[in-house]
Amino acid sequence: MKTIEEIKAAIEAAVPGAGVSVVPNPGPAAQHSLLLAHDHAIAVATFLRDAPELAFDFLSNVTGVDWPDKEVSEKVKVTRPVARTVDGVEQTVEETVEETRKHVEPGHLEAVYHLYSVALRHGPLVIRMRTANRTDQVEMPSLTPVWRSAEFQEREAFDLYGIVFTGHPDLRRILMWEGFKDHPMRKDYVEPDDFEYEPTAHDEVLRRAQAHQSRDQGSNAG
Repeated sequence: MKTIEEIKAAIEAAVPGAGVSVVPNPGPAAQHSLLLAHDHAIAVATFLRDAPELAFDFLSNVTGVDWPDKEVSEKVKVTRPVARTVDGVEQTVEETVEETRKHVEPGHLEAVYHLYSVALRHGPLVIRMRTANRTDQVEMPSLTPVWRSAEFQEREAFDLYGIVFTGHPDLRRILMWEGFKDHPMRKDYVEPDDFEYEPTAHDEVLRRAQAHQSRDQGSNAG
């Protein structure tokens, strides 16, 4: 199989302005991936499938990933005026000090696709797409029109992570029931404590259900 850089170059030659970037994997596997821009994702995916030298005709799996907001600390050198007394005379001098500054990197949701070529017997090629944030901009284009095997797997990512795949032919929950609130694989998901749907509550589930019932009874008594 071509290297990730060669595949990136082939994409850029075939799809002008594709906006593809390499996401390095620092681990021992060194399985680097390609991050696709939303605007050209369908065109890039179609090229990966149809280009004779690539022929990625099989999408094996789609995985969702939740990246919450992250606080990042970095050390920076800052020059500032400092009052100093020299030979009995107070004067202002410039002093360079090192400060730790913190900022928050906004989180996002991600969909990861693993591609193989059955025809050429190579792969996997890993491609990714990311949402703008985790709240009100969680859309990305569906790749189901290119690989039909993405249909149910994108539904699972929608269900569990809340990624909205635009252009999907049937985007609805697949594991949780309609009307279920939230997305269980989000890292900030909080499990309900009533577990009314649990027919045989036991152990921790039972304790939480009993605590929930006690609170309800207390509030009703008040």
